[in-house]
Amino acid sequence: MRTVQGDRRVLRSSRHGSGGRSAWSRWGCAGGLLGGLFGAVPAAAQSLPERLQDLSLEELSNIEITSVSKRGERLSDAPTSVFVITAADIRRAGATSLPEALRLAPNLQVAQVSGRSYAISARGFNGSSANKLLVLIDGRSVYSPLFSGVFWDVQDPMLEDIERIEVISGPGGTLWGVNAVNGVINIITHSAAKTQGALLAAGAGNREARVALRQGGRLGESGSYRVYASQRDTRHTETDSGAAADDAARNTQLGFRADWDGARDRVMLKGDAYSGVRGQPAPGSIVTGARIELGDISLSGANLFGLWERRLGDGAAFTLQAYYDYTRRVTRPTFSDFQGIADLQAQYAPAPIGAHRLVGGFEYRHGSDRLSNSTYIAFLPERLRQRWISVFAQDEIGLRDDLDLTLGARVERNDYTGNEFLPNARLAWRWAPNQLLWAAAARTVRAPSRLDHDTFVPGQAPFLLRGGPDVKSEVAKDFELGYRGRVAEGVSLSATAFHTDYDDLRTQEVVTSVPYIYFANNMKGRTSGLEMWSSVQPLPGWRLHGGFSRLLMKLERKPGSNDVSAPLAAQGASPGRWWSLRSAHDLTPQSDLDVIVRYVSKLASPEVPAYTALDLRYAWRPMPGTELSVAGQNLLDGSHGEFTSRTTRSEFKPALFVKVECRF
Repeated sequence: MRTVQGDRRVLRSSRHGSGGRSAWSRWGCAGGLLGGLFGAVPAAAQSLPERLQDLSLEELSNIEITSVSKRGERLSDAPTSVFVITAADIRRAGATSLPEALRLAPNLQVAQVSGRSYAISARGFNGSSANKLLVLIDGRSVYSPLFSGVFWDVQDPMLEDIERIEVISGPGGTLWGVNAVNGVINIITHSAAKTQGALLAAGAGNREARVALRQGGRLGESGSYRVYASQRDTRHTETDSGAAADDAARNTQLGFRADWDGARDRVMLKGDAYSGVRGQPAPGSIVTGARIELGDISLSGANLFGLWERRLGDGAAFTLQAYYDYTRRVTRPTFSDFQGIADLQAQYAPAPIGAHRLVGGFEYRHGSDRLSNSTYIAFLPERLRQRWISVFAQDEIGLRDDLDLTLGARVERNDYTGNEFLPNARLAWRWAPNQLLWAAAARTVRAPSRLDHDTFVPGQAPFLLRGGPDVKSEVAKDFELGYRGRVAEGVSLSATAFHTDYDDLRTQEVVTSVPYIYFANNMKGRTSGLEMWSSVQPLPGWRLHGGFSRLLMKLERKPGSNDVSAPLAAQGASPGRWWSLRSAHDLTPQSDLDVIVRYVSKLASPEVPAYTALDLRYAWRPMPGTELSVAGQNLLDGSHGEFTSRTTRSEFKPALFVKVECRF
């Protein structure tokens, strides 16, 4: 069988900047620019994020979060399984991309599929097209109605601008809607007021290179702004045989944010635009006769987001937000997707009424989708307009000073299955200071997507796959019991036990008399598990973080189903257990040493061996506002794979990344 892969790789090397002299010479020029800046940084340069001594474990537990109840509350008071990744965590881990930063959350499963492709989920059902996790960036949902999942290769916020990432494992449908089945990831960036002055960050290594520029300033007496631009080049990875995986990538992104904060009103306006291209590894290729034809994936998009908050006094507030998000994805030679999403949300939280703290709102979402089909696959109809309309309300009831009951529900309507009811109930008991015990029950659903309903293979009749004209929503009923608190001086602990019953999970049924395949909902099952993490601070300048997760899955076909592969594939794609240990040590006032060890057990289908990875980072600050760092990843073994079959998966070898960051 003859392939065109070899000839195309030379072209890609030039196009992506993945290995040629021109790509790396650009980073050399950036390094020269930084060298010139070192001597010019003023004495009033911005300081880098705080050291360990500047924020105790108790202060960390008092971080205000918003994802659990859609209003500000202390992390220690939140009755759910939520882990917060701080800006300092991201910096000290040496993360170079958003998915790498998400590895810090012990309640997430993060597996790298190829150079820019990741499988990310919570509580099972992982995959490169995982569809039960809702992801937001500053309140803007980035899940795609094409398949109810996230294209991680285009989620590239400037990491230096992230204030925190709130990771909720478990259902969030009442407040966030359908698709928040197994978790919610809310990425929250700094206000423009906190990113004043200029920042230049540049780094390069044997796997990737990145440069980012940002400038912030004032807008009158109450306003601030920032603008930024970044570029990331990723080199191709290799398979187990040593062949290039053909997954090199380049992404360029720019954007802005402006904030105005007055006595009663807060206004925020932000936008981003990006353009990129990445290679398509073998699993995404199309076999045609005697050869494999590979095509690049071309990516571009833009979004504009606005928010207005009016503080009404006595804790009452009204919030109105709207955004428009346009994405373009050209996946040669299979299909192209051009999608526009308009979203409007309003929320009102009145002043507390006796023992009641209410919040309610509505959301209207409109999607316009245009597909360019091919002979291999088709989405019919090619053009589709969809609407999602929902209303929600939630009440936090103070039963006693130490006992709170939360009751809430959302009704959401979609074009495929009509109205969906998403209720939840939570009970929180604070029996002692810094001690919280909570229990919760919820029902949520994953609504069908175009992939479920409108997919036809091949792209022209007669069809082998005829979509799912009668596909239903996947239903999850979740039960949790959790604890969060300080178990000793300088020791915090969070633990959650959960059990979830699933019904109407998607299957591929075969009609043998024709024959053809169609999507149905003939699988059910359950998951159970434990998530826990702890932080210990034995010394003011030394902090340890540990996390552990255990997952048990049991899925089965319903009577009459002939899809024998669905239970095995869904169960086999998630590890049964994983753990991590992080050590953050301030060696001196000017230097840090960070060590991360993480373990992931084997995957069953397709089989992926267990692996243990070691990451190290050393940072040195020679002067205020300047930091030099060197980070190493996967330092324990020669290479390891993390997802999909051995013949096609990427094998990740030790990687080195050197970075310089200047704030002035």
